[in-house]
Amino acid sequence: MDKKAYLVLEDGSVFEGRPFGASTETFGEVVFNTGMTGYQEVLTDPSYRGQILTLTYPMIGNYGINRNDFESTKIQVRGFVVSEQCGEFSHHDGEKSIDDFLKEHDIPGIANVDTRAVTRVIRNYGTMRGMICLDKDVLEKIKSKPFPDSEDLLPEVTSEKVEELGEGERIVLIDCGAKGNIVNCLVKRGAKVIVVPASTSAEEILKLKPDGILVSNGPGDPAKPNYVVQTVKSLFEKLPMFGICLGHQIIALAGGAKTYKLKFGHRGANHPVKNLESNRVYITTQNHGFAVDKNSLEGTGFEVSQINLNDNTIEGIEHMELPIFSVQYHPEGSPGPKDNEYIFDEFMEMVRNAKKD
Repeated sequence: MDKKAYLVLEDGSVFEGRPFGASTETFGEVVFNTGMTGYQEVLTDPSYRGQILTLTYPMIGNYGINRNDFESTKIQVRGFVVSEQCGEFSHHDGEKSIDDFLKEHDIPGIANVDTRAVTRVIRNYGTMRGMICLDKDVLEKIKSKPFPDSEDLLPEVTSEKVEELGEGERIVLIDCGAKGNIVNCLVKRGAKVIVVPASTSAEEILKLKPDGILVSNGPGDPAKPNYVVQTVKSLFEKLPMFGICLGHQIIALAGGAKTYKLKFGHRGANHPVKNLESNRVYITTQNHGFAVDKNSLEGTGFEVSQINLNDNTIEGIEHMELPIFSVQYHPEGSPGPKDNEYIFDEFMEMVRNAKKD
């Protein structure tokens, strides 16, 4: 008889399926991603720390796992929910199956689940706590646990020491859980990227003699790591600055704005964003559960530069006087379109112009 596993949500919804990956139970915030490809990049994205990830695309695992598409050194999600798990992969770069990959990192998965139904429940109810388990009688256990984002998650994902990559303008990357391709995009554009732990103080950063600052993506509530907010605030008038995703929210908080939790977040590689300066629409990669409050920007010196065309939430801000801007989406893609890498060109141009001055 085939083994059974269950995805149980805090509203009492139970989804039966087949276990794969590690034979263990897990608790987390259950979210969904609408991307059609890129499961390896998504699984290793530190922004998913503390979450059980549901993919809406029906077949997962068909091209296996390779050595090139990691966004960090390990799987970051707490659990993985799919409709059909492909047991046999086929790709010239593929080295292992997704089942073996999850087992290697001790992460449980559940397959044969109606992931579209899971998504509809989350869209109606909002993001929920949940468990992947072998015994479905866990509702009280789920309700007794706090949301993972009620705590600061950055210590789980930030780098442990200072690292340097590339040559050129010195860009300090405040690592709140940075994806690997952010570093790649900077190095390709002639930057020497100095990755520092999220706890690094403004004084320590200035000793590195940077030409610019990038505040990275990362997991959880942007208001929890207040130490990063204070560091960023201290650097506002000293250097050009750029923020991505969580970094965007932290820059907004440092400027005096507020953030709030979205009902079910934005996660996928197909989110339309309008650049208000160029009037162009770009399809973007996104992964976040919080957003900047538009009404709180008044008096901060920031103005809205980009908006989400699905729900009109803020997708970008820029300072009206200082060389500081940020975007809510992921211009580095991975997975997703590369159309938005021009943002890194704009940042490097800002850094080089500031050096001339």
